[in-house]
Amino acid sequence: MNHEETYNQAFFIKVSARIKELRIAKGYSNYEHFAFKFGFSRSQIARYEKGEDLRLSTLVRILVALEVSPKEFFKGFDL
Repeated sequence: MNHEETYNQAFFIKVSARIKELRIAKGYSNYEHFAFKFGFSRSQIARYEKGEDLRLSTLVRILVALEVSPKEFFKGFDL
């Protein structure tokens, strides 16, 4: 694995952990309930919370559902 792949993998793991953290903080202890309420497939949210690459438009939909700004979401990220 090259440096770029290692960086990308680490970045997506941070993104996935942040999505899960914010989902739980908003009272959705179960990712399936969150997915159903906001029109995501359960498998889609599960994949994203495991670190799979996601489209920017999907991340924006998730942030809107979580009522979180991009600035708040990425606070503390080492980009």
